[in-house]
Amino acid sequence: MHIESFREYCLAKKAVTEGFPFGETVLVFKVAGKMFALAAMDRDPFQVNLKCDPERAVELRDQYEDIIPGYHMSKANWNSVIIGNGRLPDKLLKELIDHSYELIVASLTKKQRAEME
Repeated sequence: MHIESFREYCLAKKAVTEGFPFGETVLVFKVAGKMFALAAMDRDPFQVNLKCDPERAVELRDQYEDIIPGYHMSKANWNSVIIGNGRLPDKLLKELIDHSYELIVASLTKKQRAEME
């Protein structure tokens, strides 16, 4: 998956915004003001940080060498996913993005979820 495909997939989700709160090299995607994906645009190969259920995070790290503990994030709740080398299937990457987004949406209040509609 290329950076533009990643960006388009994230932005297609309901109520997602993007910005550069940590400087010009880290693109951040949020829903209701909460981060669900960060793209390190200066990393080679390209990689992203995605929120993940702690148990699933460990399983993914054991299964895929391109999924590692989240860089500069809570290692229990975030994975860094190396996607720039093309070794992970796009279907898996989309599932991981969806999972991250859904974890954040589930953490929102009823009012915040209603405002997304």
